[in-house]
Amino acid sequence: MAAAQPRPDALAPAVRAFEAADEAAVVALWQRCGLTRPWNDPGKDIRRKLAERRELFGVLATPGGEVIGSVMAGYEGHRGWINYLAVCPDHQGQGHGRRLMAWAEDRLREAGCPKINLQVRQGNEQVLAFYAALGYTVDPVVSLGKRLEHDDR
Repeated sequence: MAAAQPRPDALAPAVRAFEAADEAAVVALWQRCGLTRPWNDPGKDIRRKLAERRELFGVLATPGGEVIGSVMAGYEGHRGWINYLAVCPDHQGQGHGRRLMAWAEDRLREAGCPKINLQVRQGNEQVLAFYAALGYTVDPVVSLGKRLEHDDR
């Protein structure tokens, strides 16, 4: 009798919680996707996230363990946030970004989060179209920021 063939979805990348051993691969992914900036140390960002609601940090990994995507979500009781959504360019266009967002939205919904905010850099029309397709709209707000810690020093 022939061995049963694995179902195609059993071979698909799966979203799982971030593990410490993922750090180098995640940082390399963020760099490849153009998400890092000199004023944000990605290693520090990961350590900060692991100290606050680490269960909201997910990676998309192949059955062989290769990290091909990430999403970092946050929730402080009023709004949820999405940060560092990334899918390796070689794996884009296959629904992986949608899967990562669904994972993050599910975790935030479970936490009681009523609304999710995210920021997209000006001019990134491809990413804006991606989020629009997921039902996200532009809020009539101005995003302000102030660095309390300077990672590049």
